[in-house]
Amino acid sequence: MNQREDFRDPGPGLQQWSEEGRLNALELAKMLGVSEQAYLQDPLSLVPALQNYVSRLPLTQFDQSDWATLHSDLTSFLADTLVRRYGATWQVAEDPNGPLGFRYVIEAQGLDGRPHRVDPADVVMAEFREQPIEIVRMLASAELTLRLSKTIEDS
Repeated sequence: MNQREDFRDPGPGLQQWSEEGRLNALELAKMLGVSEQAYLQDPLSLVPALQNYVSRLPLTQFDQSDWATLHSDLTSFLADTLVRRYGATWQVAEDPNGPLGFRYVIEAQGLDGRPHRVDPADVVMAEFREQPIEIVRMLASAELTLRLSKTIEDS
């Protein structure tokens, strides 16, 4: 969802969603031995520990709840990183095909000066299809979608 769509938040859900994601990312950092201070200073400080953790997971033995937990953790980390590093914000986007009629997305101003959107949950799902899961590739994918970095074609 790269086009800006004005859609009103159906209630306090957006603020609660973003806060829960932020807290989940902090808990993930602590669980993996990255101090809160280090994480808050630079969320990329979590990348080596997170990659090591994900690389050691027995993905072939995962059940649905394991996948849901990993999806939630990676989505929280990705979104929080985009917010902290690039000043991205959570927004509500209309999604007539979704069960709620809307979804929460991340919006950031791209290098082209225009706002662009990405659903971090979609980025994580795409990464699940490209195993092995690579944290840096996941971050790069979101950055490219938001046009926060240049491609070879842009040079």
